[in-house]
Amino acid sequence: MKFAQSGDKTGGLIENIGLVEGLATSAPFLESENSVNTTSRLIQSFCLSIGLLSGCSWLHAQTLGQEQKEQAKSEAQPKPADLRYQPSQLPDRIVLTLNGDPRTSVAVSWRTSTEVNRGLAEIVVADDGPYFAERAKQLPATTVPLKTADYEAHCHTCQFADLTPGTTYTYRVGDGDHWSEWIQFRTASEQPDPFSFIYFGDAQNNLRSQWSRVIREAYRDAPKAAFLLHAGDLINTAEADPDWGEWFEAGGFINRMIPNLAVPGNHEMAKDAEGKSRTTIHWRSQFEFPLNGPAGLEETCFTLTYHNLRLIALDSNQMLDVQAKWLEETLQSNQSKWVICFFHHPVFSTGSGRDNELLRKLWKPIFDKYRVDLVLQGHDHSYGRTGLHVPSIEDWKIAVEEKKRLDPKGELNLPYGVQNLDPTSGTVYVVSVSGPKMYNNSRPPFMPRLAEDTQLYQVISIDGTKLRFEARTATGKLYDAFELVKAKGEINQLVELEPESSLRLRDAKPKSEAKANQER
Repeated sequence: MKFAQSGDKTGGLIENIGLVEGLATSAPFLESENSVNTTSRLIQSFCLSIGLLSGCSWLHAQTLGQEQKEQAKSEAQPKPADLRYQPSQLPDRIVLTLNGDPRTSVAVSWRTSTEVNRGLAEIVVADDGPYFAERAKQLPATTVPLKTADYEAHCHTCQFADLTPGTTYTYRVGDGDHWSEWIQFRTASEQPDPFSFIYFGDAQNNLRSQWSRVIREAYRDAPKAAFLLHAGDLINTAEADPDWGEWFEAGGFINRMIPNLAVPGNHEMAKDAEGKSRTTIHWRSQFEFPLNGPAGLEETCFTLTYHNLRLIALDSNQMLDVQAKWLEETLQSNQSKWVICFFHHPVFSTGSGRDNELLRKLWKPIFDKYRVDLVLQGHDHSYGRTGLHVPSIEDWKIAVEEKKRLDPKGELNLPYGVQNLDPTSGTVYVVSVSGPKMYNNSRPPFMPRLAEDTQLYQVISIDGTKLRFEARTATGKLYDAFELVKAKGEINQLVELEPESSLRLRDAKPKSEAKANQER
């Protein structure tokens, strides 16, 4: 196609009109995402150049109308990010959980669209060859609806029971027509062999983009971990389904191979129709934890034994007094060598203005009485780890009040002025964070290891009378480490180990400046 010479009015007019009418079909480069806008601009510019704007106005109006229709159509379509976590007939969000004897049982949960009305799981002892599927046993799952503001789905759960200790199994989930891939896991051994597990503080934000690297680095560091333990705030908004989609995507196949244990944080709490606080509807739909806690705290407060370790999960969001009674009863009957409690809100906070006085008053005396070995927590978006000796309840209360007096607005990184430590406590308390959201650390002086602006995961290993704790950064550097050694009838011996990294702490800054740094 050629343009007419500037002096050729008649022939030029005919050729130019032909050009305008044929622009969309004669110029393949216009058939792009912005073709309508490009066409409109070219027509308008061309018509102005030959004085035919009025004659071409009908064509420009048609093109503009088409542009508006395309824009409206585009806005009506769900954004790609909204579609990413939409359920389908294929199983997704597959996760293993512990809810019984880990030597002989494990549970698996997954999600599908509402088109799938039944769930099935198949399981078989793993084989070195490819013909294991012929021997697989098929089991029915329980199915419950999950209706959120984003999607409607069906959640399925199957309990694998009567398994053989120390054995690798292969399983898949589906409905008979649509199946997951075959996945493997291993049951705990019959005897209390050495084992490790991974502990995560708050994941919460930017799960797909920034937390994913932490859980994957942790897996690379401890691929044979017995289980993953989450101390609350797995996500940011309790019932925003895409948040949960990101959490499951970040963990990927790891959640399918290594069982999970978790407690809810404040970000897993939602409100019912009457405005009363409750645990998110996602919790029990997609996790299967023990049902041996107090009534009203199903699957948020529970206990489980893994070899010589008694694990106690507490829900620090609600019913603290009820759990205190249950905790005492549970520890009275405990026969395990090691005891680890985990929950969300810290007994000794690393954040200014975030003190949990009632929790400490109700639970710490019980930890002291039964010499709980280790308490794992989250919530404060920084890292802090005590030694064996911590302040008494009264001394800590005095220190908090003094901090408020010196810094009433909570703007400074002033350490709590605790003078006296209780030599009879014997419990190590840890606060950690795995996601990218960071807060100032109030730097309690009785915590020998502190961190700010540092994503971490912790690998905890138990071998007989020795427990080894390693806190590692997102890049795998050893940031904090110690060992606890059991001594019958006495407080544990704590051995501090040399880290690979120096302390990561901000310069003391006003809260407003620190917040600006957090939002960068």
